[in-house]
Amino acid sequence: MSTKARSPLLWVPSGYFTMALGYVMLTSVTAIMFKNLGMDNGRAAQYSSMLILAYTIKPLFAPFVEMYRTKKFFVLVAQVLIGLGFAGVALAMALPAYMAVLMPLFWLMSFIGATQDIASDGVYVTSLDQRTQSLYCGIQSLSWNIGPIVASGGLVYLSGYLHVHVFGHDASRFGPDWIDAWRVVFAIVAVLSIVMAAWHWKVMPAGARAPSTPASASEAGRILRDSFITFFQKPQVWRMIAFAFLFRLSIGFLEKIGPFFMVDSAAQGGLGLSNELLGLIYGTYGLAAVLAGSLLGGWYVARRGLRATLFVLCCAVNIPNVTFLLMSIWRPQDLFLIGAGVVIEKFFFGFGSVGFMIYLMQQLAPGKYMTTHYAFGTGLMGLCGLVTGVISGHLEQRLGYVGYFGFVMAATIPSFLACWYAPFHIAEEKAAPMAAPVDA
Repeated sequence: MSTKARSPLLWVPSGYFTMALGYVMLTSVTAIMFKNLGMDNGRAAQYSSMLILAYTIKPLFAPFVEMYRTKKFFVLVAQVLIGLGFAGVALAMALPAYMAVLMPLFWLMSFIGATQDIASDGVYVTSLDQRTQSLYCGIQSLSWNIGPIVASGGLVYLSGYLHVHVFGHDASRFGPDWIDAWRVVFAIVAVLSIVMAAWHWKVMPAGARAPSTPASASEAGRILRDSFITFFQKPQVWRMIAFAFLFRLSIGFLEKIGPFFMVDSAAQGGLGLSNELLGLIYGTYGLAAVLAGSLLGGWYVARRGLRATLFVLCCAVNIPNVTFLLMSIWRPQDLFLIGAGVVIEKFFFGFGSVGFMIYLMQQLAPGKYMTTHYAFGTGLMGLCGLVTGVISGHLEQRLGYVGYFGFVMAATIPSFLACWYAPFHIAEEKAAPMAAPVDA
C-alpha cells in the first residue's frame, strides 16, 4: 500500500500529538521541573518561558525549511533529534553541573521542535485537499490537545508518583532529590518521540511542494520581506497588533505562576499540592474544561458573529482570573474547591480564546500572505507569553501571591482596551475561512 493512499487517520492524530507533547514539555512542564529542583519562582518561570522564543519566530525561518528535501524528511529528523535530546536531558541530569548542559539542550530542542511544527503543518496542508483538511480539522485540534493532557497531566502526575512511591522521597521538599523522577519522565518522552518517528516513517506522506515555495534563499528572503511590508500596510494595523499582543496578557502572567501557587507550601503562601494532584487537576479537569469552553465558545460566535461577541469573549478570558486571587486570600484546603477554581478559569479561558483566533483569521490574516500574516498574529501572542513568563516569577517574588494575583487582575485592563478598539475593516461574511493552527 503506497504512502499516498494511507488514511490521514494513521498520521494526523499521531503527528499533532507528537508536536504538542514536545512543545508542552519544553515550555510548560520544564517550569514545574525547575520548581521541583529547588529554583525560585523567578528563575523557574524565566528559564521555561525563554524556550517559547523559537516557536514565536518560526515564521521567519519557515520559507527556508520548505526549500529543501521533503516535509516528511524534516518531520522525521526533528522527531528523532527531539527524542535524542530528551534522552540527553535524562543522562545530563546525572551530572554535577547539569544545568549548564540542560539549558543549551532545551534551547536547541525548541528550535528543532519549531521546525517540526512547520514541516508537520506543511505535510497536512499539501497532502490533503481543502475538503479533507476541513474534515480532519477537529481531529487535528483534538489530537494536539491530547499532548497537554499527557504532558501537563499524566507525566507531571507520574513525576510525583515516582518521587514518593518509587524513590521514597518527601513530596513537600524541593531540591536535587527530584532528579531521579524527572530523569525517568524525560526518558519516557524520548522513547515516545523516537517511536512516533518510526511510525511516521511508515505512514506519513511526503508532502507536496506548495506553489509559493521559494526556489532559492534569496527568493525566500524576498517573500519574507514582502510579507512584512504588506502586513504593515494593512489598515489600522497597530490596533490589530495591540489586540494580538494584549488580548491574553493576564493569562500570560497567570500561566506559570498558577501551578507554582498550587505546589508551593503554605509557608510560602501556596496551597501545598503534590505533583500528583497538580497533574490531576491541571492535566485532566483543567484541560477538559478548556476543550468544553472552546466548543461552546465556537458555537456562541457562530450564532451571534464575532463583532457582537468579542468584548464578551474578552470578559470571559479575563474576569475568571479572580479565582486565583480569591484562592490566594482564603487558601482553601478542600480539593473540590481548588479544582473548581481551576476549572472555572480554564473553561472561560477556552470559551473566550476562540474570539482571539477567529479575529486573527478574519481581520488580521486576509490578504496576499494570509498564512504568513496569521503566523505573525500567533507569533505576537507567543511573544506576549514569552515576555510575561520571563518577568512573572520575579514579580511574584516581590509582591507575594496575593499581591501578584491582584496585579494579574489589573493586567486585564490593557486587554479590555485593545479589544474595545480592535478594528473590523473586513465584513465578517466576506472574511475568508481558514483553519486555525492547533498550537496557538
